[in-house]
This record gives sequence, C-alpha cells and structure tokens, in this order.
Amino acid sequence: MRALLLSIITIAMIIPGCTRAISEQSRKLVDTDATFIQLKESTEKYIGRHVMLGGRIAGLKNTSEGSQLEIVNFNLSDSGLPEETFISHGRFLATTGDYLDGMIFRKGMLISLVGEIKGKKVQRLDEMEYAYPVVRMREWHLWEGTGWDRMPLYPPSPTMYDPYFYGYGYEPYWYRPYGPPARPW
Repeated sequence: MRALLLSIITIAMIIPGCTRAISEQSRKLVDTDATFIQLKESTEKYIGRHVMLGGRIAGLKNTSEGSQLEIVNFNLSDSGLPEETFISHGRFLATTGDYLDGMIFRKGMLISLVGEIKGKKVQRLDEMEYAYPVVRMREWHLWEGTGWDRMPLYPPSPTMYDPYFYGYGYEPYWYRPYGPPARPW
C-alpha cells in the first residue's frame, strides 16, 4: 500500500513537468521544415505558413492597429523554452490585433509563440535598415522570472554582505579571520 501511494505521488509530480508551453492544437499547425535562417532569407516562400519561434523581447510598440513585439530569436528546446546560448540568427516582429501591456511584456523577458508568416518589414535598427520577418501571433507564452531585472546582483548589496566570504564558496571556519568582522561602509 505504501509503495502504491508513493508511486501515485511520484507520477503526479512528474506529469505537470512534462507539459509544454504551447498547446498541441497550435503545434500541429507548425511547419517543422521552416527554420528561422530559411525564413529570414526567403520570407515570401513561407507566407501563410505557421511557425514556432521564440527569444528575448527587445521592444514593444502599441499602435491603433494593435501591438508589435521586436524579438531577438533563439532556438527552442523540446518544451518550447528559448535556449539562450548567445547565438541568434536575427530578429523578427510578432504582431497582434490586441493591446499588449508594456508592464507585462517587458524588455528582456523570454517568449515562445506560434504564428502565421505575414511577410517582411524593413525598419531602422540602430544605424541601419533591417528586414524583419513579420509573424502574426496565434498563441504565445511568456516565461516567468526571465527578465533581466530578476537576475541576482553581483557584487552583493551591503545588506547581503558576508564579511567571512572570500569568493571561494563556503569556507571552513579555519579560513575565517580571527578578529571581528569589518564593516564595508
């Protein structure tokens, strides 16, 4: 009886971990042959097809027609999470007819989406003209806790200061100084 109960609890904990961010209904629409590199090189060939893309939000613009996200592309894992390997093949624009709040869709957050290719749009990116593939979003998922504002601070703030930390991890007591700790401020 105890083994059965333990098995049920284990399975109940594993199953939610196997879910994906994008629904199966949207995943079935995706053209798996279209990579982002191919899409960027010949966007006209893929107009009307659905793709699954993701990356880090670089900007948001709301207009009377809807919202437009500028996204730095990253490859996606099997679960749909953008793998931030510091290798990107470019940027794309994700559009929707809905209003997207800038406090929720913040710069620096990771996003995964499924959408239909609508074409190419040329806009200024810093000092150059850049051709963005345009994707009309069908379904998207924002990944929690991925904004740059949630990254740990380094060096630690004075409230987190540990006078016995010398940068080697958790030191044994014999590496600690003999006197009282000195305040850094």
